[in-house]
Amino acid sequence: MQPIRVLIVDDHALFAEALAARLGREPDLVILPIAADVRRALALTATERPRVLVLDLTLGAENGLDVLGRVREAHPDVRVVVLTAMSDLDALVQAVRRGAVGWLEKTESADLVARVIRSAARQGGWIPPDVLGEVLRRLVRGDGEPVGGARLLAGLTPREQEVLQCMVDGLGRAEIAEELGLSANTVRTHTQNLLSKLDMHSALEAITLAMRAGMRPTDP
Repeated sequence: MQPIRVLIVDDHALFAEALAARLGREPDLVILPIAADVRRALALTATERPRVLVLDLTLGAENGLDVLGRVREAHPDVRVVVLTAMSDLDALVQAVRRGAVGWLEKTESADLVARVIRSAARQGGWIPPDVLGEVLRRLVRGDGEPVGGARLLAGLTPREQEVLQCMVDGLGRAEIAEELGLSANTVRTHTQNLLSKLDMHSALEAITLAMRAGMRPTDP
């Protein structure tokens, strides 16, 4: 598997350097030079081509959400995982709206950070399970149905719609495979195809779009 290029954006030098040293011991992660501000983050993203950007939301006087928005606009293939000392649910929702696919607090272990980076690089993501339901409710309630959401869903194949429904039901890849009688690799392929058709970059974004368009969890 191709190594995952990771850019850490954090103005707390000791924390960032310690995290970089720890993640650098992972054989599949390539840790790029640390960016401590918006300007350097944008420059390194353009020149070093990270697959995953690990972003703090507080960068001195600058707002990490601005970095997130500008990176996603200029480099839509870059996967952004927020790693912050903040525990603000509103900030989390804003980050997801701007394209973040993961959210971790700095108190989490480096092992979990590495796992979330790998998940993000594989088109997955991670939101703390204890707040995921509320995040989805706020996302669905906040913006209304996106233009053409129902039309986009209608463009999925029946099997892709089944996979998306399972995602809305909260099933993971292995559970979807069992539910639909498919292999995990086939489920991965269907997931990648439906994300591409919906122009989404994570399962969370696809679930949010589906729920705004009227799809609801299946009654148990």
